[in-house]
Amino acid sequence: MGRQPPPPRAPSVAGFVLRLARESAALTQARLGEALMVDVDTVQGWESGRRPLANVKAGVLLELRRRLPALGAEPGIVAALEAAMDADRILAAGLGPVDGQVHPLAGWVHTRETAHLLSWALTGTTPPALAGRLPRPRRGPAATAPVLSAGQREAFFVHLRETTERAARQGEAGTLLHRQALYLASYDHGPDAAAWTRAALHRGRDVLARRGFSPHWAGARSTATALARQGDPQPLLDFIDRALADDDTAEAANLNYWAYWVGALNTPQPDDTFMTDRALAGWDPVTLLRGLARGLHVAPGYVDLYAHTLWALLIRFPWLPHAAGQIAGPLRVRTGQLLDGAELSARSRRELGRVHYGLDHNR
Repeated sequence: MGRQPPPPRAPSVAGFVLRLARESAALTQARLGEALMVDVDTVQGWESGRRPLANVKAGVLLELRRRLPALGAEPGIVAALEAAMDADRILAAGLGPVDGQVHPLAGWVHTRETAHLLSWALTGTTPPALAGRLPRPRRGPAATAPVLSAGQREAFFVHLRETTERAARQGEAGTLLHRQALYLASYDHGPDAAAWTRAALHRGRDVLARRGFSPHWAGARSTATALARQGDPQPLLDFIDRALADDDTAEAANLNYWAYWVGALNTPQPDDTFMTDRALAGWDPVTLLRGLARGLHVAPGYVDLYAHTLWALLIRFPWLPHAAGQIAGPLRVRTGQLLDGAELSARSRRELGRVHYGLDHNR
């Protein structure tokens, strides 16, 4: 028997983002190589994933990220490179052996930008940060998005489900891995996969019944939001009422997690313990407000959580409407639209109304 050909290489999210950055500066691969003093084959390898950016020496990567904006690349695209490399590490772990290393979903708490880039590869949904920046379709084989093939996507989600079940058997040691793998598994909307995800999420519903903050709070939050993604909003409403509202530690944990999720807290976190900082240190409230305002436009399944978080943020920092600047106008319009037309719980309607009032009376 002849040797089986190797499986096709998965598209590189970081390589595709690098290509977007290069093209935003109207650079050819050869010109970028000259600017970085590397050959064109190296640049081609980075963009194709043949030479993953995540494996590049730190000095070369630092020079790349500094030189691209200087060469005319859009800073917003260049800023996505780090999260894109994180997405590639997670995808690689699901499509091949981890070789004894810590699974990337167990090694750090991933961010919204990483989740958006993963969703791009898994579902084809363009990340909001890159909307309007994608290349126009061309003739020929050039890809217009780093989307996995159907076979690669199936293999990745099978790995996620197996990883979730294995982490559940590890107890406390598998908490972060289980939480993040289960949340990402909810991106698979195939009929069989959706049934598995719903069953796995509902097995964890006991943590949703706990009141206030507990060691399982982060897992309960992820479970509730993943169920909302699956079309079941009630657990998220119950979570807000039972495990979040009127508990100072839980409210701080929610704000800290949102700050990390949207990039207001930009220090990588190895686990969930950072959420318990009731001093809310290390992040800028205006940056969090900006992130929540942007997300409110694209998160219909999580409107109630956004509404409560916005309300809690303004309660904790009552000066924010005065400092909101250009954020205030669009946010005021959006909250007004939601109050006029969205299906909201009584709590969310009350809290969103207070947010709208605060923004309207501080113009």
